[in-house]
Amino acid sequence: MNSSPAAPLSRIVAITGAGTGIGRATAHAFAADGASVLAVGRRRGPLEEAAAGNDRIVPLVADITGPGEPERIIRTAQETYGRLDVLVNNAAVVRSGALGTLSTGTIEPQIATNLVAPMLLSQAALPLLEASRGVIVNVSTSIGQRAWPGSSVYAATKTALELLTRSWAVELAPRGIRVVAVAPGAIATPSGKHQGLTPDQLTALREWQLAHTPLGRIGRPDEVARSIVHLASPDSSFITGAILAVDGGAVVA
Repeated sequence: MNSSPAAPLSRIVAITGAGTGIGRATAHAFAADGASVLAVGRRRGPLEEAAAGNDRIVPLVADITGPGEPERIIRTAQETYGRLDVLVNNAAVVRSGALGTLSTGTIEPQIATNLVAPMLLSQAALPLLEASRGVIVNVSTSIGQRAWPGSSVYAATKTALELLTRSWAVELAPRGIRVVAVAPGAIATPSGKHQGLTPDQLTALREWQLAHTPLGRIGRPDEVARSIVHLASPDSSFITGAILAVDGGAVVA
C-alpha cells in the first residue's frame, strides 16, 4: 500500500514591528496562509493583541536596535522552529523635522531603527535563509522616491533601504536568497499618533495624502500585507530586487 505524500512544511516567518499597523496585518496574513510567525516588537501589549486567538503567531518582545538583539531574534526563530523562510523588515520610526530644527534625538533613532537594524538583522538571518532558500522583504515608502519636506530623514532611510534591497538581491542570488521590497503610500496605521501628532495635524496630514493619491483614498494595512505575502511566496520565485509600490498611484502622480 502506497503511503500518502508528506504534507509541505509550514513556512516560518519573522516580522519586525508586528504589534500594530502593517506589521500586525502581515502577521495575520501569513498565518492565514498557513505560515508560523515570530512576531517581533518592543511592546508586549500590542504583540499579545496581535497574537490573540491565533496559535500560529508567537510574540517576541525585542528592541531591534539593542546590542545583540538581531542575533537573539534569529536564534529564537531557530530554537523555536528550526528554520527561517521569510524575514520581513517592517519596524520603523518616524520623526518629523525640517533642516534647521533637527537634533541627534530626531536623526539617530530613525537611522538606527529604519536602516541599521534591518542590515544587522538580515545579516544574522543569512545562514538560516540560505538553508531554506528564503526571502527578505523590506518595507519602504513610496513617498521616499519623491521630495518629502519635513520628514526628509525618514524618507532618506527608506530610500537607502531600497538601495539595499537592490544590492542584496544581486549579492545574495548565488546563495538562493531573494530580496524584495514593498513601498506603501498613505496607509491607515497609528504611525501619526506614534509621532505625537495632534488631531488637527493628523487631519491636515490625511488631507495632504488624499490630495496626492490618485485613487482618492487611504490604503488599508491588509492591502500591503497581501502584497508582502505574495512577494514572499513561491509564486514569486523569479522576482528579486523588485520594489512594489502599494500607494494608490502616489509615486507616479
